[in-house]
Amino acid sequence: MLFELTSLQTPCLFKKYSLFSVLFIFVFISQSATASHAIAYGYSPKYPKGFSHFDYVNPDAPKGGRLNLNGSRTFDRLNPYLLKGVAAEGVDGLIFETLMEQSMDEPYTFYGLLADDIQLAEDGLSVIYHINPKARFSDGTKVTVEDVKFSFDTLMHNKYVHPAYKITLGAITEAQIVDKQRIRFVFKEKNPKLPMLLSSYLSVFPKHWVGNLEFKDTAMKIPIGSGPYTLESYDTGKQIKFKRNPDYWALNLGVRKGMFNFDEVVYKYFRDSTIALEALKAGEYDFRHEYNSKMWARDYTGRVFKSKEIIKKNIPHKNSVGIQGFVFNTRKALFRDKRVREALVLAYDFEWANRMLFYNQYQRNDSYFSNTELAAKGMISQRERELLAPFKEQLDERVFGEAWLPPKTTKPSSLRNNLRQSIRLLKDAGWEYKKGALRNKEGQAFSFELTLSQKAFERIAAPYARNLKKLGIKMSYRTVDYALYKRKAETKDFDMIVSSYPQSQVPGNELGSRWSSKTADVDGSANYPGIKNPVIDNLLKQLSNTTDRSEVITITRAMDRVLLSEFYLVPHWYIATHRIAYWDKFEFPKKLPDYFSAEAWMLSTWWFKAQYRKRK
Repeated sequence: MLFELTSLQTPCLFKKYSLFSVLFIFVFISQSATASHAIAYGYSPKYPKGFSHFDYVNPDAPKGGRLNLNGSRTFDRLNPYLLKGVAAEGVDGLIFETLMEQSMDEPYTFYGLLADDIQLAEDGLSVIYHINPKARFSDGTKVTVEDVKFSFDTLMHNKYVHPAYKITLGAITEAQIVDKQRIRFVFKEKNPKLPMLLSSYLSVFPKHWVGNLEFKDTAMKIPIGSGPYTLESYDTGKQIKFKRNPDYWALNLGVRKGMFNFDEVVYKYFRDSTIALEALKAGEYDFRHEYNSKMWARDYTGRVFKSKEIIKKNIPHKNSVGIQGFVFNTRKALFRDKRVREALVLAYDFEWANRMLFYNQYQRNDSYFSNTELAAKGMISQRERELLAPFKEQLDERVFGEAWLPPKTTKPSSLRNNLRQSIRLLKDAGWEYKKGALRNKEGQAFSFELTLSQKAFERIAAPYARNLKKLGIKMSYRTVDYALYKRKAETKDFDMIVSSYPQSQVPGNELGSRWSSKTADVDGSANYPGIKNPVIDNLLKQLSNTTDRSEVITITRAMDRVLLSEFYLVPHWYIATHRIAYWDKFEFPKKLPDYFSAEAWMLSTWWFKAQYRKRK
């Protein structure tokens, strides 16, 4: 999810209720392999075994009413795990569930859901989950270890499944059924991340849902899951309706008490964000999380806002924000030279954009781990230097000095000075201005296309294109249908796109999908720039082999310096609040969680006022 506009969402590691979730983890289980109800990163879980409810929910929240939400553009499949097509909102989370559930008021802790106990082997090479004997699918059948194994085997080995699953869980060799309630997952090597990744990432579906079909042929088959809702109806690309399951097996579990309080949840799809906002004002749906600063500043106006029928709020969050930017496709010859990429980074004027386009709502991304202690800051530390020393000949010498900061255009700096630096870099890379354009030695003009998924982003692309034109570079931009945009991004068929890399306080295996050499040419991976950097590969490996928090910080800071020095993208911006608007028909808990997505918080913990709880 982008912080200005929703541009690209992949079925990936930011599952269901937290946008910043697949993390580097340490299993909070004794080395004697006694069973535990929870796993956490390097600290004791907040909630004891058998806890009644999370602190940020109302355990007595009343149920009822129909919640209408805004779907993201379109959908053409109900199965959320396939590579091809666009999945419907809500299925993965409302219908399908995972082994454990993440709390929103701890940095990264998971508590039992489908699995009620977890045991880590003494040698750290396997983990056993005990499946809750009360767990049931919506058709009344038990959730069995056979279903868990089938789900794992399908997501890991079926050729039609999105490769993000194979990448993330690739260090798990097999799932072994121990007995009627227990299943063991075996690791290729000792890796304390894997139990957490399994807990958060392995959605479980019944074997009989697939039956004798090829998995790809379940694209539009009505899903059967163990979650709080069932699918009631859908109109492909237009609307999908979920109905709360009155026989939901986990209704009174601590991880579900007081949650999912709406009788119906309906996603209505609008292909254009402006039309979608007008639909909110007209009462077509109830809640909106806004990502566009211009719309937030100028378009949330009118009678329904003046009368407070629609409430407009900025809700602070403590989520780490990662990085967003114009991403170069380094597979293209045009962007293989780092000097060219740096020149184009210098041509972007964030200060002008923030003032003129964003109403000064944003801060500049200055790190791949923005807003966290993981970000590289100031002069390189001795330990960072030691990590990078073996690769000194391969690295830009600036990596070993002060951390890179994005170019500014506030006084005494200026865009003109930045463009002069760009010209020098381009000239060194073999590009000179001739015959009305910047050309290489073969006389080819410097031109490329920025592919967009939303027309509203054109207002951001246009001033950047004007700056590049001053250098003799032609950047065209084209807005395409979301399904085509997603396909082009996943198959790496683009010159430049807009994308984001949300982060967590404790990053982990998801970084491999983004920055590892082995994922650079994998369709569906998040390695959009095509990064093939042995230094990054080495740091990723070191990160996967440590549970020491100080070492994690050092490794990510070193990695940050390397990534920034290679100019794989033109950094954008971030915001430390959720901008939300909703019809004044809701109530919600007084306590705000610390780490949450706005949609997840609303969907899982809010409820309707009494007059709106009647079925529509």
